[in-house]
Amino acid sequence: MKQINLMIFDFDGTLVNSGGDIAASVNYTLENLGIPAMEPEVIIDFVGDGVKKLIERSLGHDCQDQFDEAMKIFTAYYSEHILDTTTFYPGVTDILQHFQDKKKVIITNKRYSFTKTIAEALDMEKYFDDIIGEDSTPYKKPDLRLLSPLMERFGAGCDQTVVIGDGINDILLAKNTGVLSCAFLNGLGHRDILLAQRPDFIYESLLELRSLFC
Repeated sequence: MKQINLMIFDFDGTLVNSGGDIAASVNYTLENLGIPAMEPEVIIDFVGDGVKKLIERSLGHDCQDQFDEAMKIFTAYYSEHILDTTTFYPGVTDILQHFQDKKKVIITNKRYSFTKTIAEALDMEKYFDDIIGEDSTPYKKPDLRLLSPLMERFGAGCDQTVVIGDGINDILLAKNTGVLSCAFLNGLGHRDILLAQRPDFIYESLLELRSLFC
């Protein structure tokens, strides 16, 4: 097992299974704009780079002139339906309790307000020392300027810090910063894409983290 002092967790697709509510909110937006709905799996592929990129990709090349209106519709609807089906992945509470003595931070490209709403509703916030959303700083994953200040703040070296997530941006954040990377292969991200990045650790179920880190 690897000794770790700082654990950086992604949010969507890593701690919470939120894909259904995101996809439903995007399709509500599209339908209100007279644009055909898409399969949820297609929309989920657009997740990971923040809400603006999500809407931009969902609108497609021909409907970018409706971006501002789409953002308004999505934000209002998702705010009301953010917890319709969103829930923990199996084992999240057990893992957070197991590592309760470790410094833990959520870094997500999701908006801070959305992340905080879900974390509070699921009684998750108490396990984390900080939550950083896409609008919390000028930087987004995989920019190393997100992580370096946290390592200094918590006194954690590169070999004592791990980024845990289901997306390519999580693995790239770790590699860009020189810390350890740990890929969740059963989240919203694509397994093959994650494995191609050669993360330092991989896991299929959150409970496996107990045998990877101490």
